Amino acid sequence: MDKTLLKGLMLLEALADQNGKPVTIPVLAEQVGLTKSNTHRTLQTLAHAGYATRDETTGNYRSTFKLFELGAKQMAQIDVRQFAAVHMRALVDLTQETVHLSILDGASVVYVDKIESAQPVRAYSVLGGHAPAYCVATGKILLAHQTQEFLARHLVDLTAHTKATITDLQALKVELARAAANGYAINRGEWRDSVGGVAAPIFDAFGLPAAAIGISGPLERLSVKRMKEFAPAVQDAALNISRAMGYRK
Repeated sequence: MDKTLLKGLMLLEALADQNGKPVTIPVLAEQVGLTKSNTHRTLQTLAHAGYATRDETTGNYRSTFKLFELGAKQMAQIDVRQFAAVHMRALVDLTQETVHLSILDGASVVYVDKIESAQPVRAYSVLGGHAPAYCVATGKILLAHQTQEFLARHLVDLTAHTKATITDLQALKVELARAAANGYAINRGEWRDSVGGVAAPIFDAFGLPAAAIGISGPLERLSVKRMKEFAPAVQDAALNISRAMGYRK
């Protein structure tokens, strides 16, 4: 493991043990076995990333809720499949299209579950496979609920995969804002030619976007008009899964 990463993890654990109480650099240095200067530099990095905060009066550090939120998000991703199964099946029965359950992994989405359409012509995907988040419906709706800092960090290379791919960051941000306002995102053949989809976000008990559920299929059958007609059903499925996970908004 990278030494810098290891130092950061050790300090995060030490901060977490304080239950949110500010702690001095000498105390932290002694706990993790680092020099004071090394501890100070690493804490500055953690503070810059949002995992720690410094008291301007005392100079002491404490942990933030970001690490807790990250852990909660990871737990939600593990559990989401069991909550989603019945709603995925209902969506397949209603739409007759392939249903995907995806999570966000940086600039990509990972397909953690899927139920294939019975249609002879359907969208091709691999369970456990990745796709560029900005090109697919599940990825776009998850990106729509990320911070501007997240987008700036991860959306640095918007490669064109089809003629429909959005490669301009500002245009993509407009698309994401529209998706957030509508409560669903649409893929108009932006990842694979002639394959589209519509997706909605799944939130956990903390109100964080944990995953996304969506349908996909060939655009000649699943047209944009048809996707918009199915959007309320996709949103209902996402909301039902969210509620099963403890979401109450």
